[in-house]
Amino acid sequence: MDGSNGQYAIDLHDVQKIYRGKVHALRGIEMKVHHGEIFGLLGPNGAGKTTLVKIMMTVVRPTKARGTVLGRPIGHKPTLARVGYLPEHHRFPQYLTGRQVLEFYAALAKVDRKTRRKRSLSLLDLVGMKEWGDKKIGTYSKGMMQRVGLAQALMNEPDLIVLDEPTDGVDPVGRREIRDVLMHLKSQGKTIFVNSHLLSELEMVCDRVAILVQGKVATQGTIDDLTAESQRYEIVIQGAAPSWTSEVDKLRTDSTAQNRTLLVLGSADPVVVQPVIDRLRADGRTICSIKPVRESLEDLFMRAVTDPQTGKVRAAGAFLADRSSTTTERSR
Repeated sequence: MDGSNGQYAIDLHDVQKIYRGKVHALRGIEMKVHHGEIFGLLGPNGAGKTTLVKIMMTVVRPTKARGTVLGRPIGHKPTLARVGYLPEHHRFPQYLTGRQVLEFYAALAKVDRKTRRKRSLSLLDLVGMKEWGDKKIGTYSKGMMQRVGLAQALMNEPDLIVLDEPTDGVDPVGRREIRDVLMHLKSQGKTIFVNSHLLSELEMVCDRVAILVQGKVATQGTIDDLTAESQRYEIVIQGAAPSWTSEVDKLRTDSTAQNRTLLVLGSADPVVVQPVIDRLRADGRTICSIKPVRESLEDLFMRAVTDPQTGKVRAAGAFLADRSSTTTERSR
């Protein structure tokens, strides 16, 4: 049973994968991805990210799984034709050109010849590889391979695009261009599922994220929702703190260098900060800066992977049901 009416692009329930040696790569994943959003999947090495992606793409068989992709049960073959997929560590035949690679994979997806020829040129231009389209893959750098891989994932004009480490090996200019491509695809109504270690990249493009830790979803939601408790205003003023600051609810002070004081207002509501600004101006204080602040995605990630009981980062790798096992098998 799929348990979904197509409300979500991806709707997963109790997804489990146990490898030999009692390695629990996935321990009951619950995850929902809305249509038309960019969704980021995060987690340390061995958390089960790539295993989850491969289960959705039917590359790996789950131990147990319920859920849907584009409204149909996981593994529904006609639905897979509506999905574009860029695997991690993908490889293309070295003797083919970039354009030939795109046309070959489009042919596998049953895209007609006329369409795939036209689309390959358009997508090579989109990912910044137009001038290299007729050069052999063997001459490409890793970053160029990633660009062509992204174009390959778009050749069948998918509704859902699943990207496993799409910016791996790509320089800063290329990463920015790929971000622009993802935003362009989102504007077309595409749903994009991205697995990546580059937290700063995901923070700039993702509508929502999920963090996997040892095979379980530690947290998921919008970055604003997940960091709501940390959102605040920071005001830097010249000189010492005014005497009245102790009377203001949720306002604390901290000295800074160069005879300045940091005022931290524990609220993200711009209405709440206005009276504080008014009183500072009435006192003739010099306001050096005012900025809204919240946890970064990196802060959120570190909080999710830290054991609240010990304060230490949880061990990397999948969950081992039998801690005495000597197996070295690990999943990603």
